[in-house]
Amino acid sequence: MDAVTSPLPSRPVGGHVPVAGGLAKRGLGYAREIGAETVQVFVANPRGWATPPGDPRQDALFRETCAEQGIPAYVHAPYLINFGSATAETAERSVASLRHSLRRGRAIGARGVVVHTGSATGGRDRATALRQVRERLLPLLDELDHEDDPYLLIESTAGQGASLCSRAEDFGPYFAALDAHPKLGVCLDTCHFFAAGHDLASARGARESLDALLAVTGADRLKLIHANDSKDVVGAHKDRHENIGRGHIGEDGFRALLAHPATARVPLIIETPGGTQGHAADVELLKKLREG
Repeated sequence: MDAVTSPLPSRPVGGHVPVAGGLAKRGLGYAREIGAETVQVFVANPRGWATPPGDPRQDALFRETCAEQGIPAYVHAPYLINFGSATAETAERSVASLRHSLRRGRAIGARGVVVHTGSATGGRDRATALRQVRERLLPLLDELDHEDDPYLLIESTAGQGASLCSRAEDFGPYFAALDAHPKLGVCLDTCHFFAAGHDLASARGARESLDALLAVTGADRLKLIHANDSKDVVGAHKDRHENIGRGHIGEDGFRALLAHPATARVPLIIETPGGTQGHAADVELLKKLREG
C-alpha cells in the first residue's frame, strides 16, 4: 500500500476487502492490489447470524500490520441486524450479532463498526421502533468502555420501506434515542444519501447536503464515508451502487465532498462493482479527485 512508503493523506481512500483465506493474508493482500490506504472487512457472514471466533494469528497480524502502516480499519456488521424489528427473535439476534462485531472489531484494532439503522417492521410506528432501538442498542454502546473499543457508526439507508434513518433530519431522532452517546458516530453512504433525496451531483448540492447532515449530528460525528456512485437518479430510494464517476452522482459530487472541511480526516471506503480492476480504478480516481 501507499502507506508503506509514504505518510497517509488526510483523506485516505480504500475499499471493502475480501477475507476468505485469512483476514490479514487475503484482506490486506487485496488492499495492496487495489492501492487501498484504508480497509473495511466483514468478521462474520454478512447475510447470517453466526458469530465465528476468528483466527487469533490472523487477527494479530492484521492489527499489527494496520498499526505499523497507519491503515485505518473498519468492520461492517451483518445486514440482517435490525433493532427496529417487530420480530422479537430478530431484535435479540441483532444484539448478539452486533456485540460480536464490536468485540471482534476491538480484537483486530478497528476504529469503527458500521451498522445499518434499520426499519420499523410489522406496521409499527417510528416512535415505537426508536424506543426499541434505545432499549436494545444503548446497552451495547455502554459496553464500549475499553480504550481501544471501536466507535459504533450508524449508516442510513436509501429510504426504502419503513426506514428509520435515510435523510439528514432522520439522524436527529436516532441520535436522541441513543442519548448522543460519545461512542456513536456516522458512516455516510453517498449512494444511500443520494437515493434518499440529497442531491450530491453538483458541487453546491454536495456541500449543502453534507452541511445539513452535520447540522444535525455535529462535524465530529462523521467518522467514515462509503464512497459509492448511484445507478439511479436522486430520490429513487434504490440502493444500487455504481463505480465512481459512472453514476448519477458523478465526479463533481465526489470532488466537492472531498473538498469539504468536515471530511479532512475522514477515510473513504468504496463498495462498488467490478472486482479488482474496477476497485483499483475507483480508488485511483478518488485519490485524484481529492487533489481538487
